[in-house]
Amino acid sequence: MVNFTILAGGYTSFIASYMFNSETNTLTYLNQYITGGNPTWIISHPTNKSVLYAVNENQPTGALQSFMVGPEGALTLVETAYSGGSGPPYCSGLSTGQVAIVNYGSGTARVIPTTDPLHFSADDSTIVTFPVPTAGTQGVSEPHMVYQYGEELLIPDKGNDKIWRLGQNGSPGDFSVHGQIAQPIGSGPRHIQIYENQLYTIHELASTLTLQDFPAYPNFSTPLISNVSTVPNYQPAGSTFAAAEVLIPLPTAEFPTPYIYTSNRNTGVQDSRGDTIAIFEKVDNQLVLRNQVYTGLNQIRGMMHGQQAGEGGDAYIVAAGFAGTAGVKVYKRTEGGANLEEVAVNTELPTRTSFVWLKQ
Repeated sequence: MVNFTILAGGYTSFIASYMFNSETNTLTYLNQYITGGNPTWIISHPTNKSVLYAVNENQPTGALQSFMVGPEGALTLVETAYSGGSGPPYCSGLSTGQVAIVNYGSGTARVIPTTDPLHFSADDSTIVTFPVPTAGTQGVSEPHMVYQYGEELLIPDKGNDKIWRLGQNGSPGDFSVHGQIAQPIGSGPRHIQIYENQLYTIHELASTLTLQDFPAYPNFSTPLISNVSTVPNYQPAGSTFAAAEVLIPLPTAEFPTPYIYTSNRNTGVQDSRGDTIAIFEKVDNQLVLRNQVYTGLNQIRGMMHGQQAGEGGDAYIVAAGFAGTAGVKVYKRTEGGANLEEVAVNTELPTRTSFVWLKQ
């Protein structure tokens, strides 16, 4: 038997903890831990699972918080720092010990040095402001994610239809834009993954998944190799889709194929079966849809694979809706990862937006 702790952020003033028992397929609500407002994105330190970072997606002043993680995911708030803007939807601990955060509401980003994993040195960081777009549909910069790749930070900007490339200028906390990767105008790039030096981008406004070779710096871009819709074939009248998340669990002996999992959000008239998780496979450099898994969830903004927790976790994905009352659901990967089976659900909290897996 393997028990996992799952931490879950959301549009509340707390982070919730759950226990998933993989033998009995039960998901038990454990506790909640007070945070700043709207800890919508949470993430573990890249090498120290006893440290958790969370955004406070507040407007007009966002924040970054650090927590010490105890048994069964018990959280102790340690420090809070200004995010450098408004409405931060994403943060990430870096291999350098710094913590990066982006601000959707103000079109800014900040990389904050630390004195140790739990303590920030915010006075030593600059705020990066992205330009107002001259083309596209949004009219404002809307950075949604930060992804470290080598020494660069990649920031998908839904408003600018670009992925910004940031580099460190010298001292920790001093970053600036040194390049960009162009995306289709009006597509709204939201989140990315890189696997085998290829860039997978989920586009919120177009509800598409694209594949391209990752361009060597300072190249402007590379041609799209594949560009596919994430939306299911049947769409209720009045539906409006906005793709949200993309995951690529690394191959293992049990799951040798690196399937790509994308979440759909129908922000309009709902399908009675809920929104889908679309599963793709790369075949001959083309993205091929393998399954549309209906979840019963309403607007799947956040999901995460259990590979975060180590051995045994790679068989599972947790997801929840941004709206509705369907709660949190755990899915088991079947058919080598080409399909998903719902194995556990907990509805004590109706919605959640992000997750972190920990092994108990």
